[in-house]
Amino acid sequence: MPAQRKLGVTTDHRRAMLRGMVTFFLESGKMETTVTRAKEVSAVAEKMITLAKEDTLHNKRQVMSYVTKEDVVKKLFTEIGPKYADRNGGYTRIVKIGPRRGDSAEMAILTLVD
Repeated sequence: MPAQRKLGVTTDHRRAMLRGMVTFFLESGKMETTVTRAKEVSAVAEKMITLAKEDTLHNKRQVMSYVTKEDVVKKLFTEIGPKYADRNGGYTRIVKIGPRRGDSAEMAILTLVD
């Protein structure tokens, strides 16, 4: 597995933040964040979608151990997973939208590919 970005926070904070961001992203299908965070969320979300393509108990338990909301897991296995059943990866898209006003951090929109 490639090295993760540290994102300027402790390990526990980073893990909790990514779990929350991935859950929100899968729930809404779109999110606006910094480019580096978008890349990290994208990597984890792609793994979750790949697991959701095959509806087995083991895969559900793996996803439930990461995603924080049960209804998002249900949506993942009933809507999102089957939608990408014939696609081998590349479920997300990152579009850069320019610098943030306050600190000039490069911002991006992360979306699910149609």
